[in-house]
Amino acid sequence: MLKLLIIVLLICVLVSLFSGLTFLFKDSNRPESKRTLYALGIRIAFAAALLTTISYGFFSGQLTMGSNAPWHSQSRD
Repeated sequence: MLKLLIIVLLICVLVSLFSGLTFLFKDSNRPESKRTLYALGIRIAFAAALLTTISYGFFSGQLTMGSNAPWHSQSRD
């Protein structure tokens, strides 16, 4: 469940990033528009939630680093 939440938050960060880029190009001739700033704020909030979730996963033991990576199972000849 935690890994799914991490993937969803990562997707939300990417969507917010690309929406900010879209707003930056569309609103380049309207200096009073703040949609790019709002997209940046939302992206920062999602990134903070992502980092908090990953930290919680490591501290709770649900996420580990080390021998469970796919390249660790290969034999070295």
